[in-house]
Amino acid sequence: MTPAEATPRLRVLIVDDEALIRSGLAMILGSAPDITVVATCGGAEAVSAVRETRPHVVLLDVRMPDVDGLTVLRRLRQLSRPPQVAILTTFDTDEYLGEALRLGAAGFLLKDTDPDVLVRSVRAVATGAGCLSSSVVRRLQQHRPPAAATQAAKAVSELTPREREVLAYVGEGLSNAEIGARMHIGVATVKDYVKAVVSKLGVANRIQAAVLADRVGLVGEGRP
Repeated sequence: MTPAEATPRLRVLIVDDEALIRSGLAMILGSAPDITVVATCGGAEAVSAVRETRPHVVLLDVRMPDVDGLTVLRRLRQLSRPPQVAILTTFDTDEYLGEALRLGAAGFLLKDTDPDVLVRSVRAVATGAGCLSSSVVRRLQQHRPPAAATQAAKAVSELTPREREVLAYVGEGLSNAEIGARMHIGVATVKDYVKAVVSKLGVANRIQAAVLADRVGLVGEGRP
């Protein structure tokens, strides 16, 4: 057995109503040596496909004619062992993003994302690190509830200076390795900080923490 064969492959399920989109995504992701596309399907088949194939990551379209992506996301999050879910979106779907975030989506990917970036993003989602397109972040900023910044500031005030610094870097979209390099600490220590930050802020995942960091103007505060 070769080292590549011995390494567990990342299992991905693609959920989209357009066969052409499913084929293109499957081709891109399937070309990565560490990724296996276990199935592709429409929204109505998504939950059963997850139960049958046990993917680590689900790429989920938002607008589908049979069952919309938010409904699918809600159903997937109710499973006993839910996969990480990354939303596939286009620029005309921003009214759905806030709700998808609230429901626990671990990433937002644009359908025209560069193939290499798509592969890296799926890997990040699988680890729980999540991913946010900068374009999607800007659109989330335009749809903030009036009290969101005030509530976020109160939550952030409970963090230690070190945790606040980590949150700032999370808001910039940095990986744990990149945060560790900037703060001169190990990746394991970064993971502990991120876990503490997510817990103290009362958010579901790293993506929600990143949006919260932006709401309070924390992004950019991290040391260079």
